[in-house]
Amino acid sequence: MLTYFAADAPPCASEQGTACAIVWNATQVPWLAESSDAVIVTPLRIVLIVVVALLVRSIINRCIKRMMTASVKGRGPGILKPFRERVPNLLSDADSAELLGDRRRQRAQTIGTALRSLVSWFIYAIMAMLILAELNVNLGPILASAGVVGLALGFGAQALVKDVLAGMFMLMEDQYGVGDVIDVGEAVGTVEVVGLRITTIRDLSGALWYVRNGEIIRVANHSQSWAQVVLNVPLGAKADVEVAGEAIKRAATELAEDPEFSNYILDTPDAQGVVDLGVDATRFRVIVKTTSDEQWAIGRALRGRVTKALHEAGVASAIDDHLYFSKLHRQPEEA
Repeated sequence: MLTYFAADAPPCASEQGTACAIVWNATQVPWLAESSDAVIVTPLRIVLIVVVALLVRSIINRCIKRMMTASVKGRGPGILKPFRERVPNLLSDADSAELLGDRRRQRAQTIGTALRSLVSWFIYAIMAMLILAELNVNLGPILASAGVVGLALGFGAQALVKDVLAGMFMLMEDQYGVGDVIDVGEAVGTVEVVGLRITTIRDLSGALWYVRNGEIIRVANHSQSWAQVVLNVPLGAKADVEVAGEAIKRAATELAEDPEFSNYILDTPDAQGVVDLGVDATRFRVIVKTTSDEQWAIGRALRGRVTKALHEAGVASAIDDHLYFSKLHRQPEEA
């Protein structure tokens, strides 16, 4: 099909298939045909860029959400390490499942939020550069200025970047989670919230600590897998070590056989014997392997039974000797 041009047709209309030629053939308006690229083509391309960018962002965010949801349900991808071997053994399967769900849910939400934010910023940055390129804007100076600004912000926000990166690695490695009892130095207590930048810890006195993830150099987690109650019993200087040892072993064995505590004791109590000799005390060590969440309750019960067993066996502790000698020293002064 031949296309005929009027005498005043713009030069660009001679190129078949171009926007200029199409507009000229449809309208026969020279100025509209000459400006067709700026008025029609460029806006359409910008709209297409925005639509494609938003569509890609939506698809990626949905994939991230599905991945995090699958992780919460225990069937997540391999990049997220499973939680099961790191969750403390609780009193019941229902409690264990509830804590497991809380840990997975909070971890997945935090990681998912971070990933979605990174994806959104990346896509928006590419979209902005493509739009500027369509407007014939020279991107060289802009990229150079953005690099300088980014460098300045990087120096000014080193602590923030450090906290966020530390939080990401901590979450990926599952170093601790909600419900864990951890020791991060000055703050020792139960983890209540695990964030990308801040971890909140409730200590024994009820104070809530806000700890920046970048400031956590080492973490002692008392709630993963199993734990041990290490009890060093101070015996009096004149105490019979054999009698005391038998009493301590008997107390630990009875505790392990007690139905109230037997489910939380994982191995036979280990009475190691005398581990320290002092001028005023001899220390006898016994170790009990327990579930991580019940080590403090087992420790309290063990101390009580050991104390009772020593008194029944007539073995004086170092504390008894100290009180006795203190009383002797005070008697002349009181007289």
